[in-house]
Amino acid sequence: MRRDIYTADHDAFRDTVRTFAEREIIPHHEKWESDGIVPRELWTAAGRQGLLCVDLPEKFGGAGLDDFRYHAIIAEELAYARASGVGFVVHNDMAVPYLTRLATDEQKERWFAGLVSGERIAAIAMSEPAAGSDLQGIATTAKRDGDDYILNGQKTFITNGINADIAIVLARTDPDAAHLGFSLLAVERGMPGFERGRNLDKIGMKAQDTAELFFNDVRVPAANLIGEEGRGFIYLMEGLPRERLAIAVAGIAASQKIFDLTVDYVRQRSAFGRSIGKFQNVRMDMAEMKTELTVTQTFVDKCIVSLNAGDLDVTEAAMSKWWATELQKRVVDRCVQLHGGYGYMAEYPVAKAYIDTRAQTIYGGTTEIMKEIIGRSLDL
Repeated sequence: MRRDIYTADHDAFRDTVRTFAEREIIPHHEKWESDGIVPRELWTAAGRQGLLCVDLPEKFGGAGLDDFRYHAIIAEELAYARASGVGFVVHNDMAVPYLTRLATDEQKERWFAGLVSGERIAAIAMSEPAAGSDLQGIATTAKRDGDDYILNGQKTFITNGINADIAIVLARTDPDAAHLGFSLLAVERGMPGFERGRNLDKIGMKAQDTAELFFNDVRVPAANLIGEEGRGFIYLMEGLPRERLAIAVAGIAASQKIFDLTVDYVRQRSAFGRSIGKFQNVRMDMAEMKTELTVTQTFVDKCIVSLNAGDLDVTEAAMSKWWATELQKRVVDRCVQLHGGYGYMAEYPVAKAYIDTRAQTIYGGTTEIMKEIIGRSLDL
C-alpha cells in the first residue's frame, strides 16, 4: 500500500537499515537462534551504522532526530527480515526512552554515548514470576540506605536480559503508598548481588536472549534513581503507549512480509493443473487479508503520527497493539494453511513465523489487558 507518513530522508534511512539487515543479520540469524543469543558485536555494528537511539543528541553520538518514524523503520525492517531475535526495538523504544525523558545530566554523561554506540545494551525489567500484566503486584523492593538503595527481588521474561548492561528496574520503594510507592532504578552490569539466571527456553524467537534477573541485596547508588522516587509507576504508564505502538509496528510489518511470501507461493504452487491462486476460495482469503492489512496499517500509521505529535493516548496505543498483533496471528495462521504441508516444515519462513508470532499478543500487555484499557475509557 502507498504510505504518506515517510519522507525522502526516511526512505534513505530505510535503505540503510535494509542493507544492514541483509549483510549483518540475515546470513547469521539461524546460528544465533541455535546459540540462543545475538552477539554483542552486532550491537556495536548497529551503533556504527547509526541504528541505535537516533533520537539522542549528537554530542553523545546520536542523530538528534526526535522523530519516532526512524525507530518505526528499524522495527519494520527487522520484521521484514524476519529477525525476531534482534533486541534493538526493546533498546530503542522500550528501555532507553525512560532515560531520554528522565535522566539527569550526570546520568546522560555516563550512559548515553554507550547506548548509542551499542557498547551498552539496555533492558526494561518489570515482569515478575507472580506479576506480569498486573504491575501493582510487583514484589521487588528497594529500601533507601544512606546514599544507596538496597534492591531485592526477581524479574523474569526480560528481553536483552543476558546482554543487558543497564536494566531499568521497577521496584517498590514505599509499601504503604499504593501506586505512588514504586520507583525506577538503573541497575548496571557488575553490581554485586545482581545475577542473571538462565537464558529462558522459549518456543519461538530463539535468538532473542530472554532472562531471569535476580537482585540479592544489590547496592544501587541513589545517583541511579531514574526520575523522582515514588513516580515509577506513573512513568511506566506514560511510557507504555510507545512500547505498545512499537510492538504494533513490528506486528503489522511481520504480517505484511508473510502475506507477500504467500502471494508468491500461491502464484507458483499448482493443483489440478492450475495455480492455486486461481481458486476462488484462495482469492477470497487473500483479498480478506489484504484488506485487513491495509486498514490496520492505516491506523498504525495514524498512531505513529500521533506519537510524533505528542498526543498518542493510552487507549489508541492499546487498540493498535491489540488489533495488529491479533491480526498477525490470524494472517500467519491462514498463510500456513495456504502453504499446505510445506507450511508445517520448519525450513519455510511461514512455519517459523507461526511460532515466533505467538508471543506478540502476550508481552507488552496481553490482548485481554488491552481490551480492559479500552473498555475503561468508555466509562460504562
